[in-house]
Amino acid sequence: MDGTFKEECDRLRAEVKEVSTSTKDLMLFSVFDGEQAYVRQHGEMKANIMLAYRHLEDARMRIGKILQAAEDGVSILDKK
Repeated sequence: MDGTFKEECDRLRAEVKEVSTSTKDLMLFSVFDGEQAYVRQHGEMKANIMLAYRHLEDARMRIGKILQAAEDGVSILDKK
């Protein structure tokens, strides 16, 4: 950790965003074009991909909340 607290949080948020995008892109693989080994296999796989994606996006938001609390405590949505 060479930067400031804010820089480290921003770096982590960018890294998590990249991982979440790559996770969601798993939906595009050709594995979903073939036969399923069992009923609802592809649905189960896609549901877990989306769950992982949502958890990553939640983590990214939580890091943003850390920054918010470290600064003035006001959400960017409430700033005028």
